[in-house]
Amino acid sequence: MKKNEIQLRDRALYLNQLIAFQDTEPFKIITGIRRCGKSSLMKLMVRHLRQSGVADEQIIEINFESLEFSRMNADMLYQYVKGHLPAGRRVYLFLDEIQRIDQWQDAVNSFRVDFDCDIYVTGSNAYLLSSEYATYLAGRCVEIKMLPLSFSEFLDFHGYTVREAKSPAGGMRRRIVDADNESYEPRELLEAYMKFGGMPGIADVGLDTTKALAILDSIYSTVVIRDILEREKRRGQRRIVDSNLLRRIIMFLADNIGNSTSITSMCNTLMNERLLDDDDRKGKPAVQTIQAYIGALLESFVFYEIKRFDIKGKEYLRTLGKYYIVDIGLRNYLLGFRDMDTGHIIENIVYFELLRRGYDVAICKVGDREVDFIATNTHEKRYIQVTESMNDPSTRERELEPLRKIRDNHEKLVITNYRDSHATHDGIKIVLLTDFLLDT
Repeated sequence: MKKNEIQLRDRALYLNQLIAFQDTEPFKIITGIRRCGKSSLMKLMVRHLRQSGVADEQIIEINFESLEFSRMNADMLYQYVKGHLPAGRRVYLFLDEIQRIDQWQDAVNSFRVDFDCDIYVTGSNAYLLSSEYATYLAGRCVEIKMLPLSFSEFLDFHGYTVREAKSPAGGMRRRIVDADNESYEPRELLEAYMKFGGMPGIADVGLDTTKALAILDSIYSTVVIRDILEREKRRGQRRIVDSNLLRRIIMFLADNIGNSTSITSMCNTLMNERLLDDDDRKGKPAVQTIQAYIGALLESFVFYEIKRFDIKGKEYLRTLGKYYIVDIGLRNYLLGFRDMDTGHIIENIVYFELLRRGYDVAICKVGDREVDFIATNTHEKRYIQVTESMNDPSTRERELEPLRKIRDNHEKLVITNYRDSHATHDGIKIVLLTDFLLDT
């Protein structure tokens, strides 16, 4: 335990959320793609408890991927916990990858009812909180949605420190330094983030392409084989059985992040490439097949779907949505480190940064035009365009025009990798991507 704790790196964004709900009745469920840091987050919480004076015998940790617990069912889990309860003291339960236990929700609810306990669980699949369980779990759980590393976390995990100093022209400028005090421009490290992505395991091997690809290959194999194909078998369903078709759909979505995506056009592409069998070559069944595969990818947190919001009608639309991949490093692993579609990559990065900051995010339809994101929370609303550069006049006009059409007083900004000297246009803020990512 001590060795693992020494290697832990801080994930304050998520740890603070857990601490805020410590010793409250709802159980805490940490969800997210495999290998994004859920188990480490639980260890960070355990360390916090110990530092707060909680005794070791009050903490029960179970990882259901360990052979010691892999054959447990809900009844066995209940009896195990019951047999390890400290006399007359509150117990803190940490149950890692709980989805591997059938009827896990019965055991967890029994702990909540029968014992004086504070419960923390992790799961690598949104099926944990699907409609099947939603009624049963309503009001009984708090979900902590975990993502791979943000740009700021990426810098920290890889040993970089951000320093600010006054610029000769006024204002502040940022420099990033490594452990040897070597200095870098923020954009240099952003390029590394756009290449390697934010999976925490890459920090253990360094920014080496060969080693990073090995880590990403392992993550991909684990997600596809364990989180999708094996789960379908445990459910007793046979809708998702073709690993080659699943990979092709993943490749299609990865190559089209930020693009409007039609299930029908995807079906046509796959049928033309003869990747759907004869039973699926009748139109509607093929659509249902693809929808089932995409649903599994969404459940496993590989891709996230974003809907359109019509600002005039004030409603979400059922027309074409877009998909974003949870980690750009995974996309580069799948497609190769070729000439990257930088515009859509930075759009992908901004989308997930908005989710990290607690926003609900949608595409904003403004008449016949669109704004990339409308981001809302309980305190504010922001309209956001994302583009690689604002230096070209025609590009600048294209990005600004739909924002000008929005007549309310909420913040409007363009996030860009490159800009001219102007920080605003017509009252619309122009923000450098590195500044947006580092201004937390």
